[in-house]
Amino acid sequence: MSQSAIADYALISDCHSAALVSREGSIDWLCFPRFDSPAVLARLLDDQAGCFSIRPAGPFRSCRRYLDEALVFETTFTTAGGEAVLTDAMAVGANARGHELGAEAPHAVLRQLRCTQGTVDFALEYSPRPEYGLVKPLVSLVAGGVFARGGASLLMLSSPVVLECAGSTARGHFALRQNETVAFALQHATSSEPAPRRWSQEEIVGRLDDTNEAWRTWSALHQAYEGPWRELVRHGGRVLQGLTYFPTGAIVAAATTSLPESVGAGRNWDYRFTWVRDTCLTLEALWVAACPDEAYKFFDFLAGAATSQLQGGADLQIMFGIGGEHDLTEREIPWLSGWRNSRPVRVGNGAWSQRQIDVYGELLGAVARLRDQLGGIDTATTRFLI
Repeated sequence: MSQSAIADYALISDCHSAALVSREGSIDWLCFPRFDSPAVLARLLDDQAGCFSIRPAGPFRSCRRYLDEALVFETTFTTAGGEAVLTDAMAVGANARGHELGAEAPHAVLRQLRCTQGTVDFALEYSPRPEYGLVKPLVSLVAGGVFARGGASLLMLSSPVVLECAGSTARGHFALRQNETVAFALQHATSSEPAPRRWSQEEIVGRLDDTNEAWRTWSALHQAYEGPWRELVRHGGRVLQGLTYFPTGAIVAAATTSLPESVGAGRNWDYRFTWVRDTCLTLEALWVAACPDEAYKFFDFLAGAATSQLQGGADLQIMFGIGGEHDLTEREIPWLSGWRNSRPVRVGNGAWSQRQIDVYGELLGAVARLRDQLGGIDTATTRFLI
């Protein structure tokens, strides 16, 4: 399992799902096609659960940053022989701009590596493990990449580097000299969809540039905050957008499952759902970060999920799935050892069936925050609120 501190991971997102990138250049968590889908890379929770690592082959130092106004991440590697920059993002839909950020996302991770000084030797490891590491897929070399099929997942890694496959893992070694660039794309489809095709270097670089511009246009529309801690507030707004499931407007509490409250204590929960109690604070954060449109879409999702319980006279549920699902039955994943051996690993969350009266106040607090924006709510939601 990963020994990296949780704080050493960076989040990238396409507003459908998310990945975590380590300080060493390894993607150790990735879910496709939704935040709550079974992970296809989960080394965060077990050494055998899959990763996509690009790192210098020898000793190195790294420093990292998000690009201005975008949820696009850069890691700079410095070695004895040179320096290189790894840029990571999850592709959004082509030409998606402003409020449409997240529309028609192709379910692809983009990775561009550029040598800026000297020469740097790299090692690449790609070990897809669908269904939280349970599935070791069939991995085969194809022209320009690696194709993997296992369980319900089809995965295409477009790679300009020649790789070798052993079992369900592909590896490669390569060197970059100053001003040389290579780009990789990891795409996903389900077994009921056409298999992803290989992307050319030009396509990958173009999609990365387009994704960067998409985030910048979203920021230009939504982030006008100029008060104290300006950059942190604006980055917080982008992170909240990155945790938003575009099709419904739901916001997940976290992009992962089973990262423990304390190492080995067993309090490891799946937070890839929307909690009603978080609503008021989340909406206030969105408001401060100047994102009123996303705040309204989030409330509209939450109201729709909650009002469906009216006719049966049920209590307001404290949490929902990102598509509005009510049944979030919890189970354990026994084959994963957990982050730093913090068992058990859980998916789903049994708290969905708890009765917690405070959620009525939190939902009404969200209404108060958005009272000037809710003139067009439907009859069922109005009945629920009064």
